[in-house]
Amino acid sequence: MPDVGSSPLVLWRAYVPRWAHAPLSGEGAARFGGRWNPVGAATIYAARELSTAWAEYNQGFVQHPALIAQLRLEGARLADLTNPAALAEFGTETTIHQCEWRVDLDAGRLPATHALRERLMESGFDGVVYPSFMSPGGTCVALWRWNATGSPKLKVIDPEGRLPKDPASWL
Repeated sequence: MPDVGSSPLVLWRAYVPRWAHAPLSGEGAARFGGRWNPVGAATIYAARELSTAWAEYNQGFVQHPALIAQLRLEGARLADLTNPAALAEFGTETTIHQCEWRVDLDAGRLPATHALRERLMESGFDGVVYPSFMSPGGTCVALWRWNATGSPKLKVIDPEGRLPKDPASWL
């Protein structure tokens, strides 16, 4: 199945400053659910471009304070959902990118993105690359597995150690 390969990727992540001490937790997505994860499933959402990370974080609304971190992802098997041919191979169409996942959840339906996530995970994928909704031409990554034994490696690029180590250091 088509994937973006296992070459290291540089990603950008904009996230709530309160969680500056835990940029790789994925707990925010687990708490609230997201386009590519159900409630309870930790997921890292990041972008391949800095401008896309910022646009996705703010969702076109008021500019909220954010912490932006650069990440390095190695060894991930990511399904490339930016490619229509790949989508067809996965049994879906480009319309999945307009999936109204929140509406589906509120109506008690399984969103198409969540169903595809399950199929891709069963096929050994660690996440997806998908087109940004908020930054036309930009691409995002939703990562479902990282930093466990046998999983892809994800790290924050923080050469000067500026990120706080725990919640108390941010107060």
